[in-house]
Amino acid sequence: MMEVKEKQFTAELEAALESVQTDQKDKLFSYTEKINQVNLYRFLEKAAQLAFPRTFWSSANEDFQMAGAGHAFELSAEVSGSRYDQVEQDWNALLSDAIIYNPYHTSGTGVVALGGFSFDPLKPRTALWRNFPSSHFSIPNYILTQIDGDYYFTINRFISYEDSYASLLEELQNNRQTLLDNRGQQNDTSVLRIQHKKEIAPDQWKKTIKKATDVMKNTSIDKIVLAREVRLHFNQAANISDILKRLVDTQSNSYVFGYEMGGDCFIGATPERLVKVKDDEVLSTCLAGTAPRGTTVEEDEQIASNLFEDPKNRKEHNYVVQMIRSTMETYCSEVSVPDEPVVHQYKTLQHLYTPVRAKLKKEHGIFSIISGLHPTPAVGGTPRQDALAFIRDKELLDRGWYGAPIGWMDSNNHGEFAVALRSALIQKDEASLFAGCGIVEDSIPESEYEETKIKLMPMLSVLGVD
Repeated sequence: MMEVKEKQFTAELEAALESVQTDQKDKLFSYTEKINQVNLYRFLEKAAQLAFPRTFWSSANEDFQMAGAGHAFELSAEVSGSRYDQVEQDWNALLSDAIIYNPYHTSGTGVVALGGFSFDPLKPRTALWRNFPSSHFSIPNYILTQIDGDYYFTINRFISYEDSYASLLEELQNNRQTLLDNRGQQNDTSVLRIQHKKEIAPDQWKKTIKKATDVMKNTSIDKIVLAREVRLHFNQAANISDILKRLVDTQSNSYVFGYEMGGDCFIGATPERLVKVKDDEVLSTCLAGTAPRGTTVEEDEQIASNLFEDPKNRKEHNYVVQMIRSTMETYCSEVSVPDEPVVHQYKTLQHLYTPVRAKLKKEHGIFSIISGLHPTPAVGGTPRQDALAFIRDKELLDRGWYGAPIGWMDSNNHGEFAVALRSALIQKDEASLFAGCGIVEDSIPESEYEETKIKLMPMLSVLGVD
C-alpha cells in the first residue's frame, strides 16, 4: 500500500479491533480503497493459488465487474417457505454490527454479498448439486471491483475479540499483495477439449414433453418449461478464470457469473435480468418472445418486424409484463411500464423487451421483489404453481441453481440479480450443461429438442466443442 493508504488502513483496523474487544463481540470489518488497474482474471487465478473459493460477476451493458476471493461470512437458509426472508434478516443483522470504511459508496464496494438460490427448494437435491444449498451468499474476504474504468479493492474480515492486531495486519497485507500482483502471468497453452459428451435421457425428455402437452389439453395450464442436461468430460481440469473471460469476451449483452462451492463452480452467461435496485430505484425487464438473427441486415430487420407483429409472441410477452407489473405494484410505488415492447438483439437471437421501473417502498428490499418474481413464466410456466407442480413431479432433472436468481447486493443499498440461464456446473474435468424450452399445447418434442441444442451452444463454444 502507498504510505497514506497504509496509515489509513492500519488506523481503521486498529480501531475495529478495539471496538470488538470493548464490546466482547465478533464483528465484520470492511475496508475499501481505490487502486490502480488490476487484471480481474489474474486475481481469480491468484485466489485459486491461495485456495480461496471464487466468485465473479459481470453486468450486461455496463462497465462493471467484480471478482471475489474467500468467504469472510456466509448466509444460508434451507427453510423453503422463508428462505428469502431469512437471508434478508441475516444480511441486515450482519450490516447492523459491521465496521465499514468506504468513502466511495460505489456499487460493488464495501460489504458485498454474492450468491443465489435453487430453482425449487421443494425438489429433492441430488448428488450433482451437493455443494449448493437452497440458498447461499458469501461475503468474499477480498473483492476486486472494476466500474467505469476505475478499480477498487475491498477487504472483509470477521474479527474476533481474541484476534491479535499484528497477526491480523500481516495476514491481510500478505494476501492483498499476492492477489493484486499481476507479475508472472503466463499464457496457458493447454487447450480444453471435450472428450466425451452424453445427453441425459433425451428420449425420456421428449416423452415428458408429450405428457405436458396432454396435461395442458385437459387443464388450465398454458405453459410448462422443461429443462434437460448434457454431461461433458474434458481432457483436463477446466480453468475457471479462462472460461469466465471467454464468456465475457464472446457473450455480449449478457450477465456473466461464477460461483464456487466445495470445488464445484456454477458459471453462465445469461441475457435475462430479474431485478436491479439502486437506493430506491427499481428496474426489472421482461425478455420474452424469441426469434433468430438474420444473415443480412435486410433479413435481420424483417425477422425483427415479424417478431414484433406476431400475435403469439406479443401475447406471451404481455403476460410476463403484467406479472412483473403486478409484483412491482405490491412492493413498489410509481410503477412505469411502456405501452409496447421493443426488439433487443443479441449475438444469435433477438427478443421482445420491455423495461419496468418503479420506486421501492421503504418497508421492502430486493428480496421482496425476487420472491414475487421467481420463477418467471420464462423459466417455470403459467399458472406458476400448477406448472411448478408438474416440473417437480415429472422433470427428470435436478435443476439446482439453474433457472434461479443469482446476483449480488452491497452495503450501499445497491444490488442486481439475473436468471441463471445458459449455464453449466463445472466439476474439475467434468461439467453439466442445462437448457430448457417453454412447452405449450401444440409443442412438437423434436422441435423443442432442437431448440435446446441451440441454447446449449454459447456454453459449449467456450468449453472446447469441436
